Amino acid sequence: MSTFDYKNHPMLKTAGMVAGATTAVLAVLALKYPDRAIFDEHREGIACRPGWPLLGSLPALLANNQVMHDFLLEGFTQTDAMTVTMSAFGMPRSIATIDPRNVEHILKTNFENYAKGPKFNDATEDLLGHGIFNANGEQWKYQRKTASHIFNVKNFRDHFTDVFLQEIDYMSKYIFDPALQNNETVDFHEIMFKFTLDSFILLGFGVQLNSLATKDKVPFATSFDECQLNAFQRFVNPFSRALETASAVFRPWKMSIQQHLDVVNSFANDVIDGRRRQLANGEDHRDLLSRFMNARNENGEPLDNKELRDIVLNFVIAGRDTTAQALSWTFYNLMLHPRVEAKLLEEVHQHIEDDMDAAKLYEVIKEMKYAHAVFFEVLRLHPSVPNNQKYALNDDIYPDGTHIRKGDYVMWSPWVMARSEKVWGSDAKLFRPERWFTPEGELRRESQGQWPAFHAGPRVCLGQNLATLEALVAIVYLVKRYRFTLVPDQKITYQVSLTLPMKNGMKVFVHSR
Repeated sequence: MSTFDYKNHPMLKTAGMVAGATTAVLAVLALKYPDRAIFDEHREGIACRPGWPLLGSLPALLANNQVMHDFLLEGFTQTDAMTVTMSAFGMPRSIATIDPRNVEHILKTNFENYAKGPKFNDATEDLLGHGIFNANGEQWKYQRKTASHIFNVKNFRDHFTDVFLQEIDYMSKYIFDPALQNNETVDFHEIMFKFTLDSFILLGFGVQLNSLATKDKVPFATSFDECQLNAFQRFVNPFSRALETASAVFRPWKMSIQQHLDVVNSFANDVIDGRRRQLANGEDHRDLLSRFMNARNENGEPLDNKELRDIVLNFVIAGRDTTAQALSWTFYNLMLHPRVEAKLLEEVHQHIEDDMDAAKLYEVIKEMKYAHAVFFEVLRLHPSVPNNQKYALNDDIYPDGTHIRKGDYVMWSPWVMARSEKVWGSDAKLFRPERWFTPEGELRRESQGQWPAFHAGPRVCLGQNLATLEALVAIVYLVKRYRFTLVPDQKITYQVSLTLPMKNGMKVFVHSR
């Protein structure tokens, strides 16, 4: 019987030579790219967060994608820099900054040089399409101009404030008062999402959703949230598309992203079809949806259902998510800081009467400086969009001297900025509304570069005054009527998404004042 000659077999010899050559090549490449992804060059003059040979920061990104904001903060702390670059295999070059001068440069001074870019569009197009968040150029301009007409003082005073009061009364009637009487806990975070969804759908699209009147979750809201979570993963995980496909195949019992999108699209199309029927019957509406249905796109043509669908969903994320999250983080901080709550309650008692009409309330709230300071401080520490990015259309130089190349993705993180002593001083991590007052006792407004809570420059949030009004109306009335306390043994933290929701909600006890 012959024996197999392992040492001299030609196939094994060839395999061994290939393996040896591959190892040698990888070793050489690892020496050339010791702390960054293969083929990514070293960028002189920019602090670099060190990563693995050939892979860069990809392993760290994947390991920390559920605590991404803390991961970014750690990077700035480790490098002791305000502008940092990171290299990750399978992902484009990213340059992140927390320098207010650079942020203002990106968003305002050299606004025309920075667009959403292909990466942003690829991650969010199936959800947001070509709505105002994704649009660039003339497409963005006509959407912004069309929407701007509803954000006027008359609407704020005579209509919007009244709707907010109505929805707050629904909250009390259907949720907080029964919980108080029955000594039940409630998920404050979920309630705020229902409140802002009901309010915005009524104001923007003329639809009475009444989600506050039911304990059930809203299917549209659940699917909308899942689509946002998924979109963010596409930013930080180069394998996300493959994982979506694998999940659909190997976990058929779980709703796929496409199924969630179907729910979202069905909701938007129902809203649009309902309005078309109303218009056909001669009904006259002057809300956001009607303005767009009567408008022309950048090509001078009436908007089709796909364009209207994109607009509806973009304004829902602006009108529901950001304010609901801000309200949730506000009451979380009030529960943690009874001194602040007591001071706010004192101001509420000085200004707010139970039978105050909407027009008077609108004027009174403008005078409530401490309530504004509380809200501004919440948006500082818990910004509605914690991280954002743009795409450089041409070479540029930041105010701090950083050289940006055409095709670079530039990022800024309001969440990290809020925790940086270089930006906000030694008490940066503290919740302290008093920082928003001048020595003379007037409200302070920081530069848009330092406090980009509502973005900055030409794309500054169109609805910032609406969001502030809605939040303050809810804050002052809920503080006046109730005291909330956290249910013990729950961890309140953020969910990594396009915005800043709470990961597991926020369970509270409800007490009367």
